[in-house]
Amino acid sequence: MENPYYRPRRLRRNEAIRSMVRETRLSPSHFIYPFFVCPGTAVRKEIGSMPGVFNLSIDLLVEECRSVKSLGIPAILLFGLPPAKDEVGSDAYAEDGIVQQAVRAIKSAVPALLVITDLCLCEYTSHGHCGQLRDGDVANDETLRLLAKAALAQAKAGADIIAPSDMMDGRVRVIREALDEQHFENIPILSYAAKYASGFYGPFREAADSAPKFGDRRSYQMDPANQREAIREVALDIEEGADMVMVKPAMPYLDVVYRVKTEFDLPVAAYQVSGEYSALVAAHRNGWLERERTILESLTCIKRAGADMIITYFAKDAAKLVG
Repeated sequence: MENPYYRPRRLRRNEAIRSMVRETRLSPSHFIYPFFVCPGTAVRKEIGSMPGVFNLSIDLLVEECRSVKSLGIPAILLFGLPPAKDEVGSDAYAEDGIVQQAVRAIKSAVPALLVITDLCLCEYTSHGHCGQLRDGDVANDETLRLLAKAALAQAKAGADIIAPSDMMDGRVRVIREALDEQHFENIPILSYAAKYASGFYGPFREAADSAPKFGDRRSYQMDPANQREAIREVALDIEEGADMVMVKPAMPYLDVVYRVKTEFDLPVAAYQVSGEYSALVAAHRNGWLERERTILESLTCIKRAGADMIITYFAKDAAKLVG
């Protein structure tokens, strides 16, 4: 039998060659680190279902942000745990709301770090749903008004990017109009455009104390079985003014990440969510998976699928490995 004309293994023979021809590369500049900010001082409370991730008071959050910036990570994504909740999520759009306070502190201490503010009401409502209720259901159009107020509060506090995650119809248009009317036309919108009603969010709901008190979110988050619908959702958000779009979760939806990247000429983010993180950490702790190898492999696969930015709780670990 003749030797094959081309032997692919020639380019896999050692690490120097593999590195030289590698198609997908990770950099700290690709990562966004999510944080949960809570009231108080010197608070550092580990989240039980997310080992290594903490609820942080503003003073300790600022210190963490300095560390993040020093690793070359350009941005954080900020979630808030308010001191009190009510039916309409008032802390989300209060001038002194927990996220607004945190944004001011971070931008004062680490001005070069980009602060992306998650925009949703689920962390702030007493019922745990992502908007204002009417007859036991989330009222889409009433919620838009509250989201616009929250976007303005975040912008006035100094947020660099607004990231609506609520999945209300028409919210990007309403937020864009509200920002532009108040002369915040230069603040980009990173839309959670394809956000699925996923079972991988469980640990996040502990972290943010945001589990719905009744029902679920399937009437406004996407059905995991649908891909074409995701393309429609992304197209709508782009038409309404989104500057960047996101797919959430990441690893179970790499096909969606790929389609969004190939069909739209905008930056694409993918969120490696809490359940993806916690599943890997559990496997690492049990010795079932190699920690560093699977962290980088999981993130490389997300990048290979087309994500320009990866939101991940492994951001600091990964930045140290690839930086």
